[in-house]
Amino acid sequence: MTPLSTLLASLEHHGEECHVHIPPDWQQGRTTYGGLTAALCVEAAHRTVPHLPPLRSAQFTFAGPAGGDVRMGTTILRRGKSTVFVSVDLTGSHGLATHATLSFAAERSSNLNYRHLPMPQVIPPESCNDFFSTHGPTFSQHFDYLNAGGASPMSSSKTPEYLIWLRHRDANASTGAAALVALADAPPPAAMAMFEASAPISTMTWSLDLFAAEEAGSAPWRLIRSTAELTGHGYSSQAMTMWTASGEPLLVARQNIAVFT
Repeated sequence: MTPLSTLLASLEHHGEECHVHIPPDWQQGRTTYGGLTAALCVEAAHRTVPHLPPLRSAQFTFAGPAGGDVRMGTTILRRGKSTVFVSVDLTGSHGLATHATLSFAAERSSNLNYRHLPMPQVIPPESCNDFFSTHGPTFSQHFDYLNAGGASPMSSSKTPEYLIWLRHRDANASTGAAALVALADAPPPAAMAMFEASAPISTMTWSLDLFAAEEAGSAPWRLIRSTAELTGHGYSSQAMTMWTASGEPLLVARQNIAVFT
């Protein structure tokens, strides 16, 4: 296995490009795990664009397969007083694999302060069972998954919703945006809870808004809720939310997935 921290440390930076070799233990079917290619785009932006404020929003399009040697080319779309918009294209031997549009923004004073993203009441990690009843996809060996009370993949569930305690197995994974993005896509699509048996899936697009920096600590647990809201005609749209173990919201996301069943 190649831990996330080792993989990120191996990025080679040349001007507006970064290069890295993705090993097979990060594969998901015939391509690299999408959360990793998204994280590599975020890391490449940090390596190539100086003085970036915190990442606030990101949109990823997974256009094709990736694996082995890849390059990330970055372009500054606009730099303002408090915001920087960056485009990143991750390409490999098959051409464009992941396109990212990243929005970085500094804090600003505001009279508004409204919060309504309460964390669900769930059992603590030490009382939970494993999320996967059998082996998960290849890349899942880099994470710990616990079922916090939702459905499981391929359980013919009528309610396609996961509640998962999730963390990096890599104790040296950073607490930055790239590590958070790499973790947030780790659950399988919530539509798979309705599956009766394994079938192919493919994430097409993923957008997320980030609210807070990661909490400090050695691979802390996060709770993620993933819910398939609309599934039909071969596609599924899902909503995702992640909290720290203390209930602080970290991000919300939406994802569109192709399902082949």
